[in-house]
Amino acid sequence: MSILYLLIPLSLLLLSLAVWAFFWAVKNDQFDDLEGPAHRILFDDDEQDLSPAARQRRKRAQTATDDAQPAPQDAETGNGTERHEKEKQAGQRQPDQGREDGPR
Repeated sequence: MSILYLLIPLSLLLLSLAVWAFFWAVKNDQFDDLEGPAHRILFDDDEQDLSPAARQRRKRAQTATDDAQPAPQDAETGNGTERHEKEKQAGQRQPDQGREDGPR
């Protein structure tokens, strides 16, 4: 029974410490934006962080790499879809990457 004389003040002290920590966190804006950092990690580099000149350089570099990569084509016919049709008719067609041609 005498242990209660120690535990009750100790629990009140811990409670007051927890309440103080909560109000300190609210006062210092620790709970302003709970979802922003979790969503921000999903996005790539933010365009708004770049200067206008850096945005222009990035766009030019991106369009240059997009233009430099031609679409894959068959060497014989020059057309990738015709090659797939020929393979399909011959029964040799391989499934496309990332797509299943039937149940497993």
